[in-house]
Amino acid sequence: MITAVVTIALAFVGYGATYLNGLRLAQRQERLARLNRQLGDFYGPLFALTEANGRIFGAFMERNARPDGRSPFVHEIPPSDEELAEWRLWVRAVFLPNIQAMRDLVIKHADLLSEPEMPPILLQLCAHVSGYEVTAARWEQGSYDQHLSVVPFPSEEIAAYARHGFTGLKQEQGRLLGRRQDG
Repeated sequence: MITAVVTIALAFVGYGATYLNGLRLAQRQERLARLNRQLGDFYGPLFALTEANGRIFGAFMERNARPDGRSPFVHEIPPSDEELAEWRLWVRAVFLPNIQAMRDLVIKHADLLSEPEMPPILLQLCAHVSGYEVTAARWEQGSYDQHLSVVPFPSEEIAAYARHGFTGLKQEQGRLLGRRQDG
């Protein structure tokens, strides 16, 4: 009789352990799948776009800065017609498409955010893009009195946000995959 009770008890313990282990593994797989989506559909592309945008803006500044190294937009002498025309070209061809792609990521993949609420920096990015779209629309109508968005671009903040999100998720991905973290 005691043998039968012990056998039944051990069977239940074994079943319980198997169930809990399976549940833990399923939760880990679900977390890894979400993490992979966050990296592949949001934080990875956002990080790549912010890095590319920062580098191309740096190249623009190297090529178009005033002799003292400052931007024509933060100078005592207003930008010349040639400088403004060059700026409009770069905005239309490079900067606006890049920031629109960033904004589109935020809108289309808000479900992949790590935070429980929309970070203010992402809302500022969206507002900046909308402001530039109005400016570009004015250019299309031949009005060149405005050359900037009504909302400033949070370049350093958005780059830091994307970098932090990407690297943090990559570290967690490595941990979930059992990769050793070399410090």
